[in-house]
Amino acid sequence: MNRISTSSFKYVTTALTVILATFAGIKYYTAPIAASNASRIVFIENSWDEALKQAALKNKYIFVDAYATWCGPCKMLKEQTFTDDKAAAFYNANFINVAIDMEKGRGPELAQQWQLRAYPTMIIFNPKGKPVLGTVGFIKASELIRFGREALKK
Repeated sequence: MNRISTSSFKYVTTALTVILATFAGIKYYTAPIAASNASRIVFIENSWDEALKQAALKNKYIFVDAYATWCGPCKMLKEQTFTDDKAAAFYNANFINVAIDMEKGRGPELAQQWQLRAYPTMIIFNPKGKPVLGTVGFIKASELIRFGREALKK
């Protein structure tokens, strides 16, 4: 008889749960990758309310990546800047990170409320949801870290 290791068993059961939940139409939530081990910035996807809730609970600032799917510089941020190890470690440790497609769901409402004119726009909010600092356009990882440090000083 073949034996399955504990880690393999956990992987298989998690995969089966996700597949079954998907077919059943149930929204399945998995915890994000542990922030300290992530090689990318871990984002809450398209949920400003969840970001506000977590920020209040953890007393952390919120980093918002406001993007559009057609936006070239937005894609570059996701591929280059947000996958930088140093940027990931800094943002995962210090912020509640949320990426919002500004053309879907609550995105258009938030874009109007925040008076966004171009993408990508990155905004840092305090734990109560008040804007602290913003920037527009592609930036490198070192600039993103500098941006975050500046916001935390305010």
